[in-house]
This record gives sequence, C-alpha cells and structure tokens, in this order.
Amino acid sequence: MPPHTSQPAPDRTAATGRSRLANPGAHRVGDDDARRLSVSASRLSAVLETLDAVAVRRWCATGLAALRRHQGEIDDLNVYPVPDGDTGTNLVLTLTSAQQALGLDLDTSPEGGTTAHGHALRLMARGALLGARGNSGVILSQILRGLADALAPVPVIRGGALAEALRVASAAARAAVAHPVEGTLLSVVAAAAGGASETAGDDLQAVARAAADAATRALARTPEQLPALARAGVVDAGGRGLCLLLDALVEVVTGEPQTRPAPESRPVRPPATAARETGSDAYAYEVQFLLDAEPAAVARMRSALDALGDSLVVVGDDPPPGQPGTWNVHVHVNDVGAAVEAGVAAGRPYRISVTRFADQPAPAPPPAPDGAARAAVVVAPGAGITEIFSREGATVVPANPSIGELLDAVRATGAARVVVLPNDPATASVAGEVVRQAHPFGVKVSVVPTRSPVQALAALAVRDPKRPFEDDVIAMAEAAGACRYAEVCHARREALTVAGPCRAGDVLALVEGEVHLIGADLLDTCTALLDRMLGGGGELVTLLAGADAPAGLVDAVRAHVARRWPFVEVQAYAGGQPHYPLLVGVE
Repeated sequence: MPPHTSQPAPDRTAATGRSRLANPGAHRVGDDDARRLSVSASRLSAVLETLDAVAVRRWCATGLAALRRHQGEIDDLNVYPVPDGDTGTNLVLTLTSAQQALGLDLDTSPEGGTTAHGHALRLMARGALLGARGNSGVILSQILRGLADALAPVPVIRGGALAEALRVASAAARAAVAHPVEGTLLSVVAAAAGGASETAGDDLQAVARAAADAATRALARTPEQLPALARAGVVDAGGRGLCLLLDALVEVVTGEPQTRPAPESRPVRPPATAARETGSDAYAYEVQFLLDAEPAAVARMRSALDALGDSLVVVGDDPPPGQPGTWNVHVHVNDVGAAVEAGVAAGRPYRISVTRFADQPAPAPPPAPDGAARAAVVVAPGAGITEIFSREGATVVPANPSIGELLDAVRATGAARVVVLPNDPATASVAGEVVRQAHPFGVKVSVVPTRSPVQALAALAVRDPKRPFEDDVIAMAEAAGACRYAEVCHARREALTVAGPCRAGDVLALVEGEVHLIGADLLDTCTALLDRMLGGGGELVTLLAGADAPAGLVDAVRAHVARRWPFVEVQAYAGGQPHYPLLVGVE
C-alpha cells in the first residue's frame, strides 16, 4: 500500500474570492495595455476576502513548497557549527504530515457543527501533531492547533478573526514550552500576532500582510535576544520557517507571490499517491491508478466514479488551465471495468492497481496494554547503539522520530508503563507530547530527559523491575543526570563559539552541548577532552565510536586514559552514529 501524499487542490480561489478590478473605462486599448489588464485581472481575481477550506488546503501546499525550497537554508541556521542542524528538515516533515492528513480526508464532509474551513484546519493541525519532529515541529503543531481551535467555530474568516486566532496560536505555543526563551520561534509568532492585532479594520489581506511583516522584523531581532544566535551570526531557524509559512498565507489571500530576500532553489514536488481506505462493505474492489488528463476531464470522471462506488479520492498537481496534469485516482467499486473505462475516457490511465478486499486479512487491533508490564523505548542514532540498547531489552526507535512514530513504538511494547529515553534535546519535546497522547490508550509514559546515548546507557544500567515504576524512573533519571556527556565532531562552517572562533573543518569538542575545545587534530582534541572531563572526577568512561571514526581512534583514547588516569575504567563500543566520530560519557 503506497504512502499517501496530498497534492494541492485545483485552484478555485476565483470562485471563492471577489474580483476588485475597477472598470478600465471605455477607451480603446492597445495590445500591450490589454495584456497588462489581463494580468491584472487574473491577479485580482485570486484575491480572497475570506479564508475558506480550499484556501486552507492551498496554504498548506504553498507553505510546504516554500519550506522545501528553503530546507537547506534553514538547516544551516544552526546555533552551533555542528553537522546535524535539521530544523528545516523537521519543519518539512511536520508540514508534510499535515498535508497528508488533509489529503486522506479530501472528500469527506466535516463533522456535524463544524465549519468546512474548521474541519480542514483541524485535519492540518492533527497531521502536524502526529508528524511533528524536534522542538520546531512540536511548536509549529501547537501554532496550527491554536489557529484551528480559534477559527473552527467562526462562520466566516476575515481579518479580525485571523488576528485573534494568531493571538490564541501564540499563547498555545508558549504554553507548550516548559521554559520559554525569547529570540526563538515563540518570539516570532508573538510578533506576528501583535502585528495582526494592531491592524485597523477587518481586511484579511491587510491583517495577513501585517502579521508576515511583523514576523520578519522579529526574526531579524532574534540575534539581539539570544546570545547564542549572535555568536553564531544567524537568525532563529524555527522563526525563519514560520516567516515562510506566513508569507505563503499572504500569497494565498492576495494572489501575489512573496519575494522576500532568500536564496531560491527548485521546489521538490511530492509524488501523487493516495492512501487506501476501508470504505463501505457494499463494494468489493479497490481501484487505483495514475492519470494524465486535463482538469475538466477529471471533473467529469469524478462524477462518473462517484456514481459507481465510494471512498473516491482524486488528487493532482494543479496544472495550468487547459493543460494536462498528473492525478492519482482511488475508488471502491464493484464494477472494475467501468471504473477503468471512466479513466480511459478522461485521459491516459496507467499503473492500474486492483485489490479484492476479500483477499486482504483484516488488520489486527493493537493489543491492550498489560497492566503489570513495563518497558523502555530508546531513540538511537546508529546501528551499533541500536544493538546495544536492544541487548538491554529496550525498544529502539531511529533518530529524529515524529510524535506518531514514537507513540506507535510505545504502544507496540504492549506495556502499561513505559519509560522513554529521547537522547537528544530536540526529541525531548517530541517525547513530552507522547506522554499526553499515550494516556487515552491506557499507557503511562514517563520521560527520562537523556541528551546523549551515553546517558541512556547509564539509566538502563540501574533499571530494576522489582522497584515501583515511579521509583525506577527516579533512579534512572538520577543515573542519567550523574553522567556527564560530550561529543566530538568537525565544524561545518565558520562561526564564533564560546571557546573562540572556529573554521570549517576544525575539530570541535562539545561538553553538555557547549563548545569547550577547538582543535586541528581529532585524536589530540579527543584526549584533551577526556583530560578536561576527568579533571573534575570520574570512575567510569564510556566511549561510542561513530560511523566515520578513523581506525584506531578509540584504542588510542583508551590507551591515553590508562596512562593518565590509571584508576578509571573505560568501556568502548562501536556506536555507528553519524556526524560524531566520538561520544563520551563520564560517571
């Protein structure tokens, strides 16, 4: 069953918005004048006075395209010059999940009492929540949730409603963060809400522009608010992503592309696929195919298929009027031949897939949690680390999981009490949301806030199933907190750190997330790091060799510790983690 990726719905804004084109007068115009008037009329016909469900879907698609174009740029806005800055990637994955949620419910009517635009906003927010990755993704999902909560009951969304919704969204995002910090995405969304609320009148375009402009100004101020950004010479990455989303909203409501200064690259268009749905038992077959056809022919085909069955989903790539596009068609029918013939009448169907439901085993329901069982779920960034945690009896999830992926892992354990070890500051936000999401399933989740795999190893070493669960979690947290952690990597770019300036290619040693040493030689920097950490005391050193660690590095570090610190025990493993040749733990 192929994964579903929604495509932008056909542009129907001309039908939902009102043209504000003034009468050009009765005088004759030349060809150039006529061309200018034609362009002007086309642009103004896309202007929206209200935000409807179609516009919400277009905003999601437009915002996702903008994030994809600038994904690398946002990834590079990392506070430290380490090689795994991934805020842009996290935002793209989060909004991709939001768009998929919209696509899965493309032709489903809203629930009773819910507006069509509210239904779309709630789908978007729910998809973002389950797909959220990292701090930025979790905060973005809360912003979308705040917008949905505020706008769903509003009959018609104009400027005043949008301004109030941004205020609610800003409050929701701030409430989701235990210790809010200025100079981050929170500051940018707050400024957007402030700019929107200061706009007089109820004009949707004016409020959207004011919010986007205020967010851009706030983004420029983030280095003044957060010293770490100033040292790195960058603005906040999450805030940059939000600015792109607000610019996308302006583009949707005004019909005018936004061209704020930023490096441009070709957008990546997701494949046109659709998810298989259950549908009614009255239909025995699922038919799916790709179709090259013009929008008008697709509309006729949609009507024909709608009369044949249910679970009809048709998504496409929004081609220009009069030109063929690529569409994905999904329907449940009894007459397979008639469904395929409808596609032939519309254009060129291919990759035709027919599934007989009677041949498909029914999905097994997730097991009810065992009230007496407990489990540990650990996030691991490398194959070697994964094997180590698996031997310790933990369920392992790959690095940078979404909320949905981590929640699935928690439920798959079948235990009613689960401890989660995120092993990364960004994933800690994801794990925190899983605590709330798991509760309705009867699963109690506790998070031990580990920031490195070496801390997770220390925590798992003291786990004792004979203790009460809460006491066991406390013991694991104490063991993790007593383990100081460090990591060694190569600088990806020139930057100013608390240890001084560094250049691309320099070796960086980070202790507890802060750059402490900058060197030119990997081994020398690693040994200097161990000397600095053991100078504050320690009895056990854990070394995890990365995937790109040179041969002999760990042995040389072990030999150095044996000579310099003869009473310290050293345990070394092949971790296989990317980016970091060496991870260090000192207990």
